Formats: sequence, C-alpha cells, structure tokens
Amino acid sequence: MLLEHIHQSIDEHYPEMVDIRRYLHQHPELSFKEYKTAKYIADFYEKLGIPYRKNVGGNGIVATLKGGKPGKTIAFRADFDGLPIQDEKDVPYKSKIDGVMHACGHDGHTSTLLTLAKVMKAYQDELSGTIVFLHQHAEEYAPGGAKPMIEDGALEGIDAVFGTHLWATTPLGVLQTSKDVFMAGTDRFTITIQGQGGHGAYPHETKDSIVIGSQLVSQLQQIVSRRIDPLETAVVTIGEFKAGNAFNIIADTATLSGTVRFLNTEIQELVISEMEKIIEGTCIANGVKYTFNYEKGYPPLKNHADEAELVLKASENIIEIHTREEVIPVMGGEDFAYYTMERPGAYFFTGANKEGNPYPHHHPKFDIDERALPIAAKTLINAYFAYQEK
Repeated sequence: MLLEHIHQSIDEHYPEMVDIRRYLHQHPELSFKEYKTAKYIADFYEKLGIPYRKNVGGNGIVATLKGGKPGKTIAFRADFDGLPIQDEKDVPYKSKIDGVMHACGHDGHTSTLLTLAKVMKAYQDELSGTIVFLHQHAEEYAPGGAKPMIEDGALEGIDAVFGTHLWATTPLGVLQTSKDVFMAGTDRFTITIQGQGGHGAYPHETKDSIVIGSQLVSQLQQIVSRRIDPLETAVVTIGEFKAGNAFNIIADTATLSGTVRFLNTEIQELVISEMEKIIEGTCIANGVKYTFNYEKGYPPLKNHADEAELVLKASENIIEIHTREEVIPVMGGEDFAYYTMERPGAYFFTGANKEGNPYPHHHPKFDIDERALPIAAKTLINAYFAYQEK
C-alpha cells in the first residue's frame, strides 16, 4: 500500500520532474566543471531539509535520507555532466551554452533522483532503512567521478547500490539489464609517428608518416579479426588521424588516437600486447620512431546476478513497464562499474526513445521521452523496497 502511494506521488510530481530536467538541459556543464549544477543539486537538498555532503571526490554530492524505521542502507546514483556537443534540436529547452549539451540523458538522471528524494522525504517516518542519493560528476570523461567519490567515502555504510540510464534507443516501457557483464571496459590510446618530411614530388627522400599511419590503421584492425578468439568481444577504433598541412608536402609527423573496448581484462591485455607488436614492427620496417601512449579507462560494468534479478522482479508492478529483458552487453562504457566492484548492485536501462527522434546518445539532436523519468524513479524505489525484504 505504501508503495502505491509513493508511485502516485511520483506521478503527481511529474510536471516538476520535467521542469528540472529541462532547466538542467538548458544549462549543461562539462565534466569536472559542473560547479553551477552541483550548487543547484545542493540547494535542492538544502530546501528539502535532507542532509548532504558536497565536494565529494570533486563536484559530487551525497545526500542521506534516514528512514524512521531500521533497515538496510541503499544508494541510488545519477550523473550530471554534459558533453562538448552543439545542441541542434529545435525545442524550447535547447541548450543555452554554446558547444555544450546534455546529449546522454544525465539531466534526466538528475531530475529523477531529485524528484524521488522530494517524494521520499514526505514518507521518511514510514521508511525502513536509509536512502543515499549519489549525485556524481564527470561520468563522461575518464578518470571519471565515481572512483574519486568512492575514495572519498561515498559508499561507506552502503549495503547495495542501484542506478539507471535513460536509454534513448530503447522503446518507452522497456526495461533492460544483465545478470553479468552489462557494459564494456573503455580505454584510449595515442600513437605518434615521427617520420621525415619533404617535398611531395620527391617521396623517395622522405619517410612518409601518413603512409605509415595508414598501414597502422589497417593492421590494427587485424587484432580483432585475426588475433582474438571469435567468441570473445573487442573493438579497436581509430577515431582521429592528424597529419600534414599542405597538399604538396609529405608530413613528417602523424598522430592517431582511438579507443579499445572489451568485456574481460584478459582480452584487454591481449589487445595491448598485440598493438605494441604491430606498432613497433611497422615503424621498424619503415625506419621511423614512434610513441605509444595507452590509457586504461573504465573497467567493464558487471552487475551482480541477485541484484539484477531483483530489479527485474521489482519492476513487475509498474504498469508503464510492459517488457523486461536480459540483454547482451553493450560496448559503451560506464564508470558505474566502480560501484559494483565495491558493493552488490545492478545497473539497468530505462527505455526512453522519443517518437520521431531516432538520434542516439552523443548526437547533436539527442533527446528523450520524458515519460521515462517517473518509470525510472518507480523502478529504483521498487528495488529499494525489494532489497529491504531480502
């Protein structure tokens, strides 16, 4: 009965939930620079009278709502940074910050958690246990905000942690999760080739960094296609190739950068080893020097099976959810991975596809169906009550 009243209250707060999301959408801030957003969140909890700690691991906010009855302590997490993308949507809530937008739904995540906090404050005396609201900065840019927040004590006393991502490519009313690895590990790398430039008419007197770089682009793709078990999963992507400044000059320097994605660390180490061999061999064969910088980023996000099952079961009495799916991993990354490395927990996708808007995450015209916001809130609080009964 209590849960029914909470669901009703979430629905009643839907207009405010949308207002919060649209305000944040118009005022995005980049990773590690979310000062105004962090203040907005802190001020919200100040007005609610919910104790909070700010500057957690950087710009993070941790708010704690202690129920009137004994029980477990469960954390919900929402991220709140934007991306360096120009908003190209023709909507009244379009970003007002040139070159920055919420192109991944973090504004919606924050709105969901803030509204849920406001709703649950009214039921504080009837609540068993404690809800901890983790508002995390800098998810979009490694090393991210989760790890420093954890190091700053964000998970102290936490029994379990749950989070959701509003997923714009999944239909409204669909909930997706996994009982194992759910999202990929994400690394980045940079290769610099130091050749010997010269006149475009006399290539034999040069060591063409563009030709050598082009060889690497092709050869690095053979790591996945020929050096990794086909039943394993990996991605090696070259996203940038910078060289040259004139049509008739052979460039002496080329820089390639990209990303590696993987689902287990053994494959990660194999990719690194094979990259080193290919880069070294190619550059030796061409008589040039090189540098190879490889940065390990977020680990794979692995859900705990019991907690993922709990999310699936807990969503069954949410009438807006018509489909619950266990899905194969996606190759996008998430630093929520650090939370489930430390505590039992699960991450799930809340379908938020907006009709007529086919654009994916990180696209200049990205948007969500805001009706997904209360669905996300209901699923989180259902998981909370279900975990209290474990």
